[in-house]
Amino acid sequence: MTVRTRFAPSPTGFIHLGNIRSALYPWAFARATGGTFILRIEDTDLERSSQAAVDVIIEGMKWLGLDHDEGPFYQMQRMDRYKAVLADMVTDGHVYPCYMSMAELDALRERQMSNKEKPRYDGTWRPEPGKVLPPVPEGVKPVLRFKNPQGGVVAWDDKVKGLIEIRNDELDDLVIARPDGTPTYNFCVVVDDIDMAITHVIRGDDHVNNTPRQINIFRALGKEPPVYAHLPTVLNELGEKMSKRNGAKPVTQYRDEGYLPDAMVNYLARLGWSHGDDEIFSRAQFLEWFNLDHLGRSAAQFDEAKLRWVNAQHMKAMDDVALSTLVAEQLAKRGITADDRLARICGLFKDRCDTTVALAGWAAAFYGDVTPSAEELAQHVTELIKPALSTLAQKLAAGAWDKASISTAIKETITAHGIKMPQLAMPVRVLVMGTAQTPSLDAVLELQNQQTVLARLQNA
Repeated sequence: MTVRTRFAPSPTGFIHLGNIRSALYPWAFARATGGTFILRIEDTDLERSSQAAVDVIIEGMKWLGLDHDEGPFYQMQRMDRYKAVLADMVTDGHVYPCYMSMAELDALRERQMSNKEKPRYDGTWRPEPGKVLPPVPEGVKPVLRFKNPQGGVVAWDDKVKGLIEIRNDELDDLVIARPDGTPTYNFCVVVDDIDMAITHVIRGDDHVNNTPRQINIFRALGKEPPVYAHLPTVLNELGEKMSKRNGAKPVTQYRDEGYLPDAMVNYLARLGWSHGDDEIFSRAQFLEWFNLDHLGRSAAQFDEAKLRWVNAQHMKAMDDVALSTLVAEQLAKRGITADDRLARICGLFKDRCDTTVALAGWAAAFYGDVTPSAEELAQHVTELIKPALSTLAQKLAAGAWDKASISTAIKETITAHGIKMPQLAMPVRVLVMGTAQTPSLDAVLELQNQQTVLARLQNA
């Protein structure tokens, strides 16, 4: 069997990390098994769906490298197909018109709840042998309801939750077409999954209640349902379900904040799946290891500090030239054009950073003015040290501009003035980089422009 998976978001708002994890796992399963990954846009909610939301879905997936093999398919463009299947189901007796009004439904629910019964449609308009249906009211357009099987159970072996069984008597007859003939979500999903030959449905566990209804529709259409894996919810840092109402950010905002796509894939993968105790792994390792047998059953909680740590590990491991391309993009947002020094700057400073934005902050000091704080100037650039700064400037001006020569000039200045390395290095760092804490001073100065260094020392 060739694996065929899908990601089927509704474009009713921006896509956040909780949503995109439901794309990551079916993508990874398709890639790990040599299968096919399909993108399907479920846009039947016309009031809330927007093209802008579709664009963010596609942009976020592209940034994370979750490439799809087929699609995007749009449900609104498949209405003729749904209506054709509906007509066949009416002919085959799987669907019937229901004329019960909303007022009648509300009254029915109130009676059931007052009797402490589960509120559900009571089958008033369901045709049965020997049953006399009410007279059809004039001027009322009916909904179409699916004749759910009566008696027995609908069951499936969920790849996350194990065996799930629901009694058919717990399920009422689902509305699968509105009065205007528009098909509803659960019906469209089944037709799509059949037409697209989906073998595995990997989605959030908020869909568990839909699954028995969908399975029954599959079987009414003469098809066996796919394998299901319902993923536990992703919680925010307060333990609430991740959502835009609870402060979730669009996926693309993490790109803008300087996170690496491979680090995001690594972090998201661990929000509900594991490979032993491995915390940091490459995309290739993830795809080599991924299967549906190690999906977690418990809700995963987002932790931005952990995400930053994962991102920092990936930055440390990343090739300096490749990393400099991303940092150059961040610098460009500040109006700074980088040069061929940037890869070496990234190599020198990346161990100190957890995002490319932070790394761009260090790199900016090599391409423009710096403004040390008054406190650091007062603490480190004292009258006692200024003669040594002048000596260092003279020695740097007279020597070659390479790490070894710069190191020699620093050592000779320390010896000449009878001071210790920190007494000279700290003020030089403050003047040249705007902060007293940097990597090795000779390595930092070598990457700076010589005339810039001399001017900043001489102006002390």
